[in-house]
Amino acid sequence: MTDTASISLAKRRDDILAELAQAASPPPYLVAVSKTQPDEKIDAMLAAGQRVFGENRVQEAQAHWAERRALYPDLELRLIGPLQTNKADDAVALFDVIETLDREKLARALAKAVEKVGRAPGIFIQVNTGEEPQKAGVTPDGLADLLKVAVEECGLDVQGLMCIPPVDEPAGPHFALLAKLARRHGLTGLSMGMSGDYALAARFGATHVRIGTALFGAR
Repeated sequence: MTDTASISLAKRRDDILAELAQAASPPPYLVAVSKTQPDEKIDAMLAAGQRVFGENRVQEAQAHWAERRALYPDLELRLIGPLQTNKADDAVALFDVIETLDREKLARALAKAVEKVGRAPGIFIQVNTGEEPQKAGVTPDGLADLLKVAVEECGLDVQGLMCIPPVDEPAGPHFALLAKLARRHGLTGLSMGMSGDYALAARFGATHVRIGTALFGAR
């Protein structure tokens, strides 16, 4: 990657951070979505000072971060894609936060993995705010039961909620719903907002925004 390209990436990051700071105080954390990104863009983002990254798949994340992890002790890795129960051990070993808990079976698999691996990542519950049948996430009505199993039965460190609003609906009502659910259940973390709506999410109280294209550029 050329120096000019690296500077361009750093500038995009600075611009997004400035926009987030203008939208909310304190601003949400910027989660750089590094899935499918080439090594040179990830290294450029690290050089710019970015330390929080989101990945969709365990195996790809291992390829990206297994060696870099030792070089950056302040790195925070967040799983933002669906997790299969048979990958729970690997996910617990690699990620600092798993944002996509959405069913009781996965909660129990994560609890077993925590005991086996000896490491307890933070957990966000993914809520399907639009109740879309094709999309992962617990329904708003099912959240209380899943939260009870995750915390009381499984002992997981549930820190917040995550959502992906329907693409054909305004995002604001979904962000408002997620914030309302978090308040109801005493949770402080809100992972919501992506490249097209991160400033709006910040105004609705997001603590983390997941940004790929607006940060790294089109793939």
